[in-house]
Amino acid sequence: MDRKPWDGLISEEEQRAYNAAGFGRATGLGRRPALLIIDVQYRTTGTTPMPFWEAIKEYPTACGDVAWAAVERIERLLGLFRERGWPVLYPLVAPKAAFDRGRLSDKVPAIMTVAAKGYEFPPEIAPREGDILLPKKHPSAFFGTPLTSYLINLQADSLVVTGCSTSGCVRGSVVDAFAYNFRVLVPHDAVYDRSATSHAVNLFDMASKYADVMSTDEALEALRALV
Repeated sequence: MDRKPWDGLISEEEQRAYNAAGFGRATGLGRRPALLIIDVQYRTTGTTPMPFWEAIKEYPTACGDVAWAAVERIERLLGLFRERGWPVLYPLVAPKAAFDRGRLSDKVPAIMTVAAKGYEFPPEIAPREGDILLPKKHPSAFFGTPLTSYLINLQADSLVVTGCSTSGCVRGSVVDAFAYNFRVLVPHDAVYDRSATSHAVNLFDMASKYADVMSTDEALEALRALV
């Protein structure tokens, strides 16, 4: 069992309390997984790997080196999904128009001024023909999109959720997926956030209540075991 991102941050006593109450049990995968790659665009990664404070000079919404570390893991997961012919879906933020102003733009004005290239995908994980692109306006990939309809049509019963940010769009999508009774797996090193603390705490909460959280290596092992 790998060391979890929240070890050393969430106290042993708090973890013991959750375990005593019965939280955090594994739900496992079904037979038909789908991969979600959420918001892995240059606006969250930067165009090249850079430390955070350098990356935000290019795109204020970039997360720096942690994003590119996650991209490497997502690429490995994507390779297996391509090999198996399993579905891949890309919930993404599309370029903003004036009418997109809302509460998120009030909180984070920088989202309204992202350069066009910021909406492109790093080539390592870019969509191919046959993948499903889902423009979204809000954190959850389910809110205001046809994602549920696509997943039903694909007969998906499990979601592997990757991308950005752990505390925002990933978490929002995981909670909604859980609400729709999908089995959810989050590879903790294939999601990323500009805050290491927020990343760890949200992963702990998701692992306790909504998803199986494990490393990419463990996720690949579980996925390869599906027949």
